[in-house]
Amino acid sequence: MPLRLAACRVFLLLAAAAAAATSPSPVATATSNGSANCTLRDGEIVRAAFRQVANFPLPLPGRRRACRHVRRLRFPSRNLTGAVDWDELGNLSGLLTVDLSGNSLHGRVGSSFWRAPSLRAVDVSCNRLEGALRFGGHPGTRLATLNVSGNRFTSVENVAGLSGLVGLDVSRNAIGAVPEGLRGLTLVRQLNLSWNNMAGTFPTDLPPLAGLQVLDISHNDFSGAVDADTIRKFGSSSFVQAGDALRVVEDLAPAPAPASSGGRHKRRRAVTMALVSVGAAVTLVFLAACVACAMTRRWNKKKKDKDKDRKTAAWEDDEVAVGALKLAAAAPVVVLERPLMELTLADLAAATSGFGRESQLADTGGRSGAAYRAVLPGDLHVVVRVVEGAVAGVGEDADAAATEAAFRELARLRHPNILPLLGYCIAGDQKLVLYEYMEKGDLHRWLHELPVGSMDTEDICIDAMEAMTEDSRKPAGDWPTRYRIILGVARGLAFLHQGWAGAGGGRRPIVHGRLVPTNVLLGDDMEPRISDFLPHPGGGGGAETAEGDVYRFGALVFEVVTGQARWGDAATTSWARGVVRNRKGLNLVDERLRDETAGTGAERELLECLQVGFLCTAAAPEKRPTMQQVVGLLKDVRPAATAGGGVPPPPLRSLAE
Repeated sequence: MPLRLAACRVFLLLAAAAAAATSPSPVATATSNGSANCTLRDGEIVRAAFRQVANFPLPLPGRRRACRHVRRLRFPSRNLTGAVDWDELGNLSGLLTVDLSGNSLHGRVGSSFWRAPSLRAVDVSCNRLEGALRFGGHPGTRLATLNVSGNRFTSVENVAGLSGLVGLDVSRNAIGAVPEGLRGLTLVRQLNLSWNNMAGTFPTDLPPLAGLQVLDISHNDFSGAVDADTIRKFGSSSFVQAGDALRVVEDLAPAPAPASSGGRHKRRRAVTMALVSVGAAVTLVFLAACVACAMTRRWNKKKKDKDKDRKTAAWEDDEVAVGALKLAAAAPVVVLERPLMELTLADLAAATSGFGRESQLADTGGRSGAAYRAVLPGDLHVVVRVVEGAVAGVGEDADAAATEAAFRELARLRHPNILPLLGYCIAGDQKLVLYEYMEKGDLHRWLHELPVGSMDTEDICIDAMEAMTEDSRKPAGDWPTRYRIILGVARGLAFLHQGWAGAGGGRRPIVHGRLVPTNVLLGDDMEPRISDFLPHPGGGGGAETAEGDVYRFGALVFEVVTGQARWGDAATTSWARGVVRNRKGLNLVDERLRDETAGTGAERELLECLQVGFLCTAAAPEKRPTMQQVVGLLKDVRPAATAGGGVPPPPLRSLAE
């Protein structure tokens, strides 16, 4: 019986194989019907749309397998630079959400993008998009949320077709008029039109106020009247500098008198009504005088404004909340390179959305606190960082004058690999510093997170997605770029250790104390710039030493060469040192760098850079080289790159301690 069963099974398998050979393949049928072609086309569309965008992980053409439609394109704050072909993206029939916020995308958004039938949410805020935002003749009625804030759009057209819109944010652009048709968007619950110099009439040009939950028309050029109920509902900050012709009408209605009857009560009512009429007339005259005075005062203030691009923020209170702290809103902000710029802490609060989450870049960094991105008048992009701890050369109990002098000394430190201090704000015991904003972000993010993002799908070609996933895992940069970063950081740190000539004579070295990849920022030219160098100087009573900086630099070298973010503990560093000591350093090198440099002289360069990291992480501080010596060693690693040519360098000195 078992033999019979086995024979039957063999017969059935042979019959099935014969039938499969003579019948069309289900996969082939699906392909001919267009399902695979359709999904393969999604990958081609994404590739075509982002072909001109740097740092975007383009899907590579692959074989046709199981395919999926692109549903979500989420790449916020990924250093994407270039122009997107928006019309191509409009061909993605399954696209639901797009989040490309916080990048450096430029150009115009084509109207054909909005024809994508499934589009529900779009966030392209904080880019450099410009021109007219046109929704074409067929805008997606399913679009529910749209955020285009922080760009350079000049108008919004054909918005009436977005009948399903619930949230709309067009703030911080250059839109000159209220979008026509906005009143017909009855489903809108959140509307932000602030910071546009937008002309319009309140409330007739806006959606019905009864349906709105959040509204902000501040810093525009509206006319009309705002009643007290509207102020109470949306808050007075929503109408700050909303237009010289916009009147704020207070609620002056008297409390209703109790009902009465009889001739005596009628005569009293008549007298009361007459008095109320006279009082109302006097009140109206008084109000008119107040409004005229207020408008005159505002006009004089505008005439004194040094920068027409941004108006000073108005605050109800005299204090500004910076995290858990309450600081004086009138505290002056000093921008060292622009001494005529008159700013206060209130202006920084306005430029950072009240030091809110949407502007925050990092929770902490070294001894400093949270950092926020801000755009100051004159299109000056800065990072505002809260200082938590001592400043170089200043004691904890130093007065404002000593702190200001220390900041000015630090601002004199100028080097291609040091992020210069642009300004500061001293508000009581709290200090804030201003640095230049670097579009490419920090070294940690560049090494380990870029290019990253998510392209959620529900049928895009597996081969294409596998290629994109592999590209997403690849640490950014080739070996010459990484070497340039290592050498640049070494030069900047050596400059800090060399210090500057203080008022008392002699050189005053600066010890960084927190040299980690997140404190190394990258410019557009990929030149590294060290930031957050605000601890105690060497020898000034602080616990940090120059030798400690050298050790942390060695750990940074290991991270850049290996592509691994795991050098925060001594045990890992000690293990890597053992591998280098045993002449097996090539096993530590990032495998993608090994593939790139296989069979070339760059393998020797990688090993010698690991030897530099070895020397810098010696257990005994006295055995570590100085940063000036480290710069010399690194220059010998690639003399052609640092001196324009030369013969191959001799090996580095012995690794024996």
